[in-house]
Amino acid sequence: MTDATTRSAVSTSSQGSLVALLPYWQVTFASFLGWFLDAFDQTTLMFTLPDIAHDFGCTIADLGAVLMGQSIGRAVGNTGWGWLADRYGRKPAFMLGVVWFAVFSAMTGLSHHFYVLMAVQFLFGIGFGGEWTASAALLMESVPAWTRPMASALMMSGYEVGYFVAAGVQALILPHYGWRVLFFIGLAPAALALFIRIGVPESPVWLRNREERLAGKQHHTAPPPRPKFRLTGAALQAIAFMSFLEFQKAAIYTYYPTILRGSHHLTQQAVFWPVTLYCIGSFGGKVFCGWLAERFGEVRVMLSALVVVMLTIWPFLSAPTWTILLTAAFVMGAAASGIFALVPHYLAQRFPSDTRSFGMGLGYALGSIGQGMAQKLVPMFGPTILTLPLSAEIFVLGTSVVTGAIALIRPKELPGEHMEGDEKAS
Repeated sequence: MTDATTRSAVSTSSQGSLVALLPYWQVTFASFLGWFLDAFDQTTLMFTLPDIAHDFGCTIADLGAVLMGQSIGRAVGNTGWGWLADRYGRKPAFMLGVVWFAVFSAMTGLSHHFYVLMAVQFLFGIGFGGEWTASAALLMESVPAWTRPMASALMMSGYEVGYFVAAGVQALILPHYGWRVLFFIGLAPAALALFIRIGVPESPVWLRNREERLAGKQHHTAPPPRPKFRLTGAALQAIAFMSFLEFQKAAIYTYYPTILRGSHHLTQQAVFWPVTLYCIGSFGGKVFCGWLAERFGEVRVMLSALVVVMLTIWPFLSAPTWTILLTAAFVMGAAASGIFALVPHYLAQRFPSDTRSFGMGLGYALGSIGQGMAQKLVPMFGPTILTLPLSAEIFVLGTSVVTGAIALIRPKELPGEHMEGDEKAS
């Protein structure tokens, strides 16, 4: 189904995509919740950077190496879990990823040495990346074709809800009980694995591929060759797009709580308000961008959001008044996070089903390296309270332009544009 045909079907349908997703609520909710819990555990580190730096006797720039280690772990998890999900199923890989990142989040709270913290965060990153890879492939292969942009938006909005909850929890706990308790709370997500095991079905696409392989063995026919990942133009575009987009997003929000506490002299409790508005804007922006993409296409929505990001980055980080700071937080959340609402669907189109999870994982993996570079370079070029916001702003402007240019490219072939099951879903 082409983009034009899809949009026509959407516009004439009497059902909204949200209603159409109701029969698939288990997999949609599990994917949302997995990303929500991922976000809670990851952003807890962002909120506690000044406190960890104080206790460990290091600088924020030093902790950039810890964040880089986490990003390298994400890259390992994205690719490794992609292979696991393609070979053994999306569902078991999803469950394993959830348990993995929960355990190493809790172990972060037990770290008493800089290099131990770096190692634990590297291992946390493996589960963090693996969970996303498996759940994204599972969701995109389970829901009807024309609802995939909205399903993608709902899944990705879980990150902002997790960020919001982490902001509230840190405001209550951090001033009284210290940063370690926040990471112990991160063990709770392991319970999600039970819900996935009981309530979430396996991907029908993966099951069909497995049945075809088993049928070949039963009839004693030569087994089909194992699918090999091909680095096509579409795959290269996915990798480049994610690398620059992840760099841009990391430059926007990784040091946001640190800038609020340092440059704007806010308390932990006061930090809650701009972060909350950022999260509210992000949640609404992701759903809104998913809705817009169904009607106008992903590229137009992405480019529009990138323009808003470029116009908003200075007031977001450096606004001189409280009102402008809060307004910019809401707008930035809607625009910067709205782009990510479309990422699972965007990546899924660029890889065939037999290597889709690995391909999506590879795209996110190399994107994670981009994120890690931003987390290291932003404080390196902005080592003081005054220069940290300026460094972030310059990097955001530059990478936004490059990301938009990459999005404009139309590959000759999109292997997953007509995803398996589209004829039934439409």
